Amino acid sequence: MKTGGCRYGTHRVIEPQGVLPQPARVLNNDMSEIWDNELLVDVIRLNVDSASFHQIKNKLAAQGHTDLEKAFAEHAIELTDRTGKHKNEDTGSGGMLIGRVAAIGENFEMKDQIKVGDTIASLVSLSLTPLKITKVKKVLLDKDQVEIEGQAIIFSSGIYARLPEDMDENLALSVLDVAGAPAQAERLVRPGDTVVILGAHGKSGILCNAVAKERAGVSGKVIGIVRNPNYIPVCTETGCDEVIISSATDAITIQKEVSRLTDGKMADVVINVVNIEDTELPSIMACKDRGLVYFFSMATSFTKAALGAEGIGADVDMILGNGYARNHAMISLDLLRRNPVLMRLFKERYID
Repeated sequence: MKTGGCRYGTHRVIEPQGVLPQPARVLNNDMSEIWDNELLVDVIRLNVDSASFHQIKNKLAAQGHTDLEKAFAEHAIELTDRTGKHKNEDTGSGGMLIGRVAAIGENFEMKDQIKVGDTIASLVSLSLTPLKITKVKKVLLDKDQVEIEGQAIIFSSGIYARLPEDMDENLALSVLDVAGAPAQAERLVRPGDTVVILGAHGKSGILCNAVAKERAGVSGKVIGIVRNPNYIPVCTETGCDEVIISSATDAITIQKEVSRLTDGKMADVVINVVNIEDTELPSIMACKDRGLVYFFSMATSFTKAALGAEGIGADVDMILGNGYARNHAMISLDLLRRNPVLMRLFKERYID
């Protein structure tokens, strides 16, 4: 077992030297011997960030691939062989994984008591996780997930969660992948608030619908924005009081509809959980002056948000989505357990 590694994982950075693992282009994913401050995981499944998964899938289709499952598998192996991690080179985002603990370094900093053989989920991005894929067993194109054989490293600074025994592994993985969104929504929404959620039908969206409604209460209002009228029942059943049918990139329609539903007052809090580009200004224009916009989407451009807000004279506070919030795993799993509608929807969508 090697010694002297950095708790943040800089000892695994190959290129460029002097940066942390997330912005690095290439990591060392040699799993033959670990450092004493690392956790080695036998990986079972990757849950790729939604924006990343859809971008890769669309790119492969545009290149002429007809068997997208095979093409995605080959892409995942090539990417991790070349860069040492599964970081989308276009979006910069990753995802997370579940696996079984294979080895624990003597100086690994335990956040939760675990032992070899325990099944855990990484709560840090694949974009900074050394990963070696030896085989892709299955690509689940409708779930943004990839079943693999391989190994990964979690650094001492990293976070993880032991999977609950009362929940299917794939179900828990799907929830934990977006645990930061409902945990942050719980912090941001106050009683009586008007909340707008872009992407209210997606995985993050339905969790945020439920939390926003709990926090805003009967005196508040939750407005979901989705592109398909067929999504309305799920949105209303998970917490939306109103649903706007619009592309998440259509700033003028969204601004007009939110104004209509709020008598011109606009939203106190806007939560963006979509997986496509160019939704920054629609989010900002749905928000009232001195309101708050939370960009959880990994497709968000800081430049577009900052310069866009300046360009239209919008005085709003903007938060870039941090996938981590203290106790976010516990908060999200508890939300699923106590909300039978969410539990049913996640089982329908994410359990094979």
